Amino acid sequence: MIKTERIEQIQDYVLVNDTVSLDELVKVFDVSKNTIRRDIQQLVERGKIIKVYGGVAANHATLKSFNERQTRNQKQKRSIARAAANFVEDGDIIYIDSGTTTLEMVEHLQAKNVTIITNNLDFIFKSFPYDNLNVISTGGVFDRKTKSFVSLKNMDLLKSYNINKAFMASTGITISNGVTHSSPLESEIKQTVVKKSSKVFLLVDHCKFDKYALMTYCDMDEVDYIVTDKAPSESYQEYTKRHDIQLVISDNLN
Repeated sequence: MIKTERIEQIQDYVLVNDTVSLDELVKVFDVSKNTIRRDIQQLVERGKIIKVYGGVAANHATLKSFNERQTRNQKQKRSIARAAANFVEDGDIIYIDSGTTTLEMVEHLQAKNVTIITNNLDFIFKSFPYDNLNVISTGGVFDRKTKSFVSLKNMDLLKSYNINKAFMASTGITISNGVTHSSPLESEIKQTVVKKSSKVFLLVDHCKFDKYALMTYCDMDEVDYIVTDKAPSESYQEYTKRHDIQLVISDNLN
């Protein structure tokens, strides 16, 4: 792993775990303590991470909450969510991933009769007024930063669901690293959902392309549909054609 990639992944790891010891970083990233110290110093200078006794911690003064992230690119997220919801049909059993874009889908599902499995607390709350939406929570440990349930004790229960369509979120997507996210706690859930679903829809705005986070939960060729607001670069368009992935551009549908 090149240095710049490692530094970005260290930052994601600290931001997700809040406080991390230097020894843990040495073990996770398989480098010397001196290397970790040098990398950490660069991250401290960025302002998102601070040094604490024995390790480092996220600088909460600079972190953006779920609610703050939800307001970014709001128009694009709603457009993507509306386009994705068009693929949902009455009688479907779908999975809604935790994310600020997938959350917007609830407004466009209110007239449909579907079963929805989700770990997204905000989605559960927003679905309350609609009796036709049969919502099943995954349960598990609640992560306040992502407003999602993580670390399921009974993963076999999730594996038993027959999911027609999964609508997944991502922190970043690249051809080499695949579909990535920042929370190790959600990794097994996302991987299980992708494997159990007949069709996988990835909802990402154009800013997510050519970016990656700490964890890869599936390769790009495991996705059946990519729903985004603007056409990505030629390399992604060629990849989707080569791997029979349908590229849905929401701006073209409005």
